[in-house]
Amino acid sequence: MVNKKPKTVPFRRKREYVTNYKKRLKLLLSRKLRIVVRMTNSKIIAQLVNFSPAGDKVVLGIDSSALAKLGWNYSLKNTPAAYLTGLLLGKKALGQGHKEAILDTGSREPQKKGKIYAFLKGMLDSGLEVPSGEDIFPPEERITGEHIKGYAKKLKDNNQVYQERFARYLKNKAAPENMPEQFQQLKQKISSGKNNK
Repeated sequence: MVNKKPKTVPFRRKREYVTNYKKRLKLLLSRKLRIVVRMTNSKIIAQLVNFSPAGDKVVLGIDSSALAKLGWNYSLKNTPAAYLTGLLLGKKALGQGHKEAILDTGSREPQKKGKIYAFLKGMLDSGLEVPSGEDIFPPEERITGEHIKGYAKKLKDNNQVYQERFARYLKNKAAPENMPEQFQQLKQKISSGKNNK
């Protein structure tokens, strides 16, 4: 009878593709706070997390629903909302004395010029130091919502399609054509340091 070597079973979180342990180890070796950002179907959740042998400790956390309290009437999961959420978290982090962190995107690779990098751009614009490349960020027109404004103007001629496509915005009395203007107002409000404690 041949003795077979026992089969090694990976950790459950690795089997389920929840945790990439090699990637996590590299992040932990930086000895910096991790910016953990996750996108759901309705909002963006972001946390500053510190490693501890007893388990990760959330130092600071917000989600994009905080934008609604500041006057944002549009989607809480689009590219402008991602940027503003990053800016808000960055300002709050600086207010608590944190100056640098590293981005932790989990087991998935973020899409270049996608929402996670819009979020990261907001963090950087807040003044927080985060290692990053230069060609990963979405263009300015996507960050500010100019592309949504342009799309809305094209649909204006077909009122029925316009009403259907932007029903949720219009229900909140938020015309999609005004998104860039509201974006700039909220960006200024967050950057001024108000409501960031």
